[in-house]
Amino acid sequence: MTSTHEVVDNTAATRFEIRMDGHIAVLVYELVGRQFRIIHTIVPEALGGHGLAGTLVQAAIARATAEGLTIIPDCPFARGWLEKHPGVAATVSIDW
Repeated sequence: MTSTHEVVDNTAATRFEIRMDGHIAVLVYELVGRQFRIIHTIVPEALGGHGLAGTLVQAAIARATAEGLTIIPDCPFARGWLEKHPGVAATVSIDW
């Protein structure tokens, strides 16, 4: 489940980003107190099939874990990814 694509946490824009082939995939988040709310993932069609959305979710999990935050998966993709990867989901606090 690891990726060789560089994920950047653009804190000014409150999103994680992966740039590839002139396109950008993003996971938009919001910090509310000790909650890390995952709002939306966007992967352009041209970047589909590379697992970028999952890589972005993993970056969000890593940050939430490092900072002791609870993930709120409002994004349907992120929620589904966490449900499909219970071992990873078990490593972080999640408010379903």
